[in-house]
This record gives sequence, C-alpha cells and structure tokens, in this order.
Amino acid sequence: MTDVTSSKSTRRPHHWRHDLIELAALFTAVVVADTIAKTIAKGPDGPYLLVFSAIALVATAAFHTWWARRHGHASHAPPGDDTSGVTGGRSTTTPAAGRRGDTGGADEDPTADGPANSGGTSLWRMRTTVADTPGSLAALCTVLARQGVDILTLQTHPLADGTVDEFLLRAPAGLSAQDLARETAAAGGRDTWTERADAHDLVDTPTRVLGLATRTALDAAELPLALRQLLGRCTLHSVPAVSLTGRPIGEQAPVEGVLEETVMRLRDPHGGTIIVERPYLPFTPTEFARARALVELDARLGPRVPRGQDVLTLPEGNEITVRRADQRDLAAARAMHDRCSARTLGLRYHGPVGDADRYLDHLLSPRFGRTLAVQTTSGRLVALGHLLWDGDETEVALMVEDDWQRRGIGSELLGRLVVMAEEAGCDSVYAVTQSSNTGMVAAMRALNLPLDYQIEEGTLVITARLASGSRPAARPPQEQWHEEVRRAER
Repeated sequence: MTDVTSSKSTRRPHHWRHDLIELAALFTAVVVADTIAKTIAKGPDGPYLLVFSAIALVATAAFHTWWARRHGHASHAPPGDDTSGVTGGRSTTTPAAGRRGDTGGADEDPTADGPANSGGTSLWRMRTTVADTPGSLAALCTVLARQGVDILTLQTHPLADGTVDEFLLRAPAGLSAQDLARETAAAGGRDTWTERADAHDLVDTPTRVLGLATRTALDAAELPLALRQLLGRCTLHSVPAVSLTGRPIGEQAPVEGVLEETVMRLRDPHGGTIIVERPYLPFTPTEFARARALVELDARLGPRVPRGQDVLTLPEGNEITVRRADQRDLAAARAMHDRCSARTLGLRYHGPVGDADRYLDHLLSPRFGRTLAVQTTSGRLVALGHLLWDGDETEVALMVEDDWQRRGIGSELLGRLVVMAEEAGCDSVYAVTQSSNTGMVAAMRALNLPLDYQIEEGTLVITARLASGSRPAARPPQEQWHEEVRRAER
C-alpha cells in the first residue's frame, strides 16, 4: 500500500448547502435584474444601457471561468514531495509506518537512522516470534526499514502463543547479526535466529518444495536429502525396525509422526523411523506438515530408482553396465558374496565373514544412501559401490568380486559416488578400510582431492574434502577411464 492519493479522491465533495446558496443567489440576481430592467427601460438611454450590461456580464463570466480553471488544475496536481515514500512504483515504507509527510519527514531518507549503504549488501535469513496481534508485524517491518533492510520474502508459521515470522533479508553489509537481533527485540520479536543466506535461498518456497517433491518422486534415495534441504541444517537418522540380528529396535513412530520441539519422528514407509534433529532451532507445525507430506509421497510411490545405465568397455574388450541398485538386487548381491574370497569380504566389512550377508539389506536400502552396481553382459553382479548417509557425514564403500579386480572398476565406481556426493551438497566423504587395502587407498588418491588420513589399531579412515574448485578440470570420460585402468593394473 502506498501513500499516493488519486486526484479523484482529492476533489472537494459537493454539499447540499452549496446548492441552496447558489439557488438563493440565482433568485436574488433575477429580482435585481428585473428591477434594473424596468428602471432603465423607462429612461431615454435604456437600450444602450442594456447592451453594455450584457457585455459586462459576458466579460465577468469569462473571467470567472478562466480563474476557476487555473486554480482547479493547481489544486488537483499530483503531490510532489509527499510521495517520497514511493520510489520506482514500489513503496519504501511499511503500512504501519504511515505517511512520512504526516510527521514532517517527507524529504527525509527512510534509512537515515540506519547504517550507511555504501558498503554493499548481504543476504540474511531471520526467524523471530511475534505476538499474534494487529500491528506487531508492521512494527517489526518499520524497524527493519529504518535500518535500510529490504524484505525479499516472508513466511508465517502460526503457533498457539504467537506467530513465527521467517524472513529473507537484504541488509547493508555493515549490519551484523547482533544488530538485527537487537532491533528485532526492540520491535517485540523474541527467540530471534539469524543465519547468512546465499543466492539459492532466493527461490520462493513453493517452487523449492515442488522441486524437492519431484526429486523424491523420481528416486527413493532422495527423501533424506529432500528433508535436509527442506528443513535446513539438521541431522537425519534412519533407524530400522529390527537390528541385523532380527531384534526390534526401540518403538516405531506412529503413522501421524511426532513433533517434540527440536526433534521430529516420522514413520519410515520402508520400515523403521526417520529421526530429524535440529538443536539450534525448534521445528514449527508448518515444517512438520511439509516433512510429513514428503514422507507420505514416498510411501505412495513405493520402491523406485532411476532407470539410467552406462555401458563401458574394458581394455580386454568385455562390456560392463553401471546402474543404480536397491533391495530388489538382494539375491544377486548375496550370490556375489558367495563368489568372493574371505579376504575380500574381510577387507570390505571389517568383521566376521559369516555376517556379511546381514549387512546387504541395510546397504541396499535407499533410506540409508545410494548404491551403484556393476553387472556383466550376462546380468551377473560383479561389484557394488555404496554412498551412505551417516548423520552429517557421508561414507563411501566398495566391493569388487575377486575375478574382476584390478581392472579399474573400483575407481570408476568411486568417481561416480563422489559426483553423487557433490550433487547432494556434501562437504566431504570418508572411507573406512585397512592399511593393507592398497587398492582402496590408490582409488582414493586417484580422486585428486585433498585427503586426510587417520589410523587407529590397523583401521584406516581416509577423508576426501569436496570443496568446490578443488578438483582439476575433468578429462574426457573415455581417456579418464583408460588412465584409471592403467593405474589400477600397476
């Protein structure tokens, strides 16, 4: 809403008293004219006086019309300085701020009381709780406007004892988070939380939610990532209904889910419970409803993975196919286990070889990550690569059947898993192996990423940082494939 008033609304309205006065004046003029006419008609120069009177009357009427038009245009002209609250068709004041001319400040800069804007701007996300009363939001917007803060988007989350307002702000670069919190508290805001934003936050909420729903509909493994992007910086844990030994694990969440301030528990459609934690910021009922909607969408669509696959040719001429895998490949994965040696299984699972099959159902579940499978032209599974969500961290794991090792298959899988991790927004990936597993160590080094090594009692943890720009320019896929094969053969 702006402070500009239309010209129609500024015209003085007619009143019945004005009409009565004009009618009385008309009757008086008629009586006076009749008296003068009778007096002049009886004189010797009567006709001449009538002609001159008519000319004088016409001249007076013309002058009155010109004068009325001149002052009428001046009084109906659009206001000048009083529209200082509107710039480029957009109001720079909030509804609660009122007209700046009412306070004698029509020529003042709306950011005169705030920090200087000469140092550029920065984006902020801010969430605060205000009283659910008329004018509370307007008072907050007025304080932000005085600081030169532009409100880009606003979401409201109704609560029982107030309303949580979530803003995306463009503020002067000199305005700190403490300044925003202090000014917000002065306007009646409480439990204020601020965080730096980036260009990705400029996407409006409906568009972002629809995009997350689309990704979830195409790939069941996207649900944990979609929940994390929907709810911001949070930690997700997928707790299966039963342990690897078949024992129940805790109490399963009800179908409608549970919201406990900073903890959200949702029923996993594949069995078990999805636990979402955000200690620094309580969840709102609106966020809980959005998360439940994504989980319900996943439940209705059932198991699904992208159908894409890549066919690669090994140096000896054999073709292999790389594709996504899920729990429907459980039988083929167990058959691969049966063909692997005890050493290969031990290097992969770091435990008793007899327990290897127990892990497969967990590893192939899209709720815990993504899996890539390599199969031959006959359809036999010969390698598996896993990208596993481990709270805030991400683990990569590989296993290649003995007869297909040292052909570059592991390096190919690892490179694809790292690309998936980068697309998911992960900062790093780690691999847990043994110091004697030279193949895994070589594959991690071949990523050309900064690596950190941690060795404890023979267990080696290699962490690769995925900071943007740290990777060199990618070579053509076929050239990179042959180079990885030559490195593995050495």
